[in-house]
Amino acid sequence: MGAYKYIQETIQEQYKERGEEFKRKIVEWRRENAITRIEHPTNLPRARRLGYKAKQGYIVVRVRVGKGRRARPKPKGGRKQKHNYIYVQPQISHQAIAEQRANRVYKNLEVLGSYWVGEDGNYKFFEVVLADPEKATVTHQAVRRRGRAFRGLTSSGNSRTPSKKKTPNKKRRRKAKEKKPYPKQPLKPPLAE
Repeated sequence: MGAYKYIQETIQEQYKERGEEFKRKIVEWRRENAITRIEHPTNLPRARRLGYKAKQGYIVVRVRVGKGRRARPKPKGGRKQKHNYIYVQPQISHQAIAEQRANRVYKNLEVLGSYWVGEDGNYKFFEVVLADPEKATVTHQAVRRRGRAFRGLTSSGNSRTPSKKKTPNKKRRRKAKEKKPYPKQPLKPPLAE
């Protein structure tokens, strides 16, 4: 087994046990700013799978996102019945929200991906991997596509679009149906009266 497998197992045990060290981390993260740049990723194997490298041009940012119901709308144009609703669903996950917030702060960088690192009763914490497309050390092709986090091109952002592998499109289904015609069933004789 490689070192990354041991690191991954240790991290998973910490998440499952929720011991003192994990709680101490969460308390520290709560005191920090909502978007904090960190030196090293907490979950190195996961960051490496997303494309992180310990080179110039790659950074990791920890983002704190509030849990629970999202922002309640302020009534505009009077307190009418159509304005009387509890909250608006943002239609994206907390992870996608974290990626977008990180990208709004670091505008010259592109989001490669993100992963969950912890949560408590009020907040979820994600680490977002960003890369600078202008640096020569960044060879990842995904950074050439500008605005990935806002266009749903990251792994957390495109969760709403159905996969073409899982559900083939209409043309494929039609062709598959033509190949397998329905068997002709013999007509039933009329009932005798």
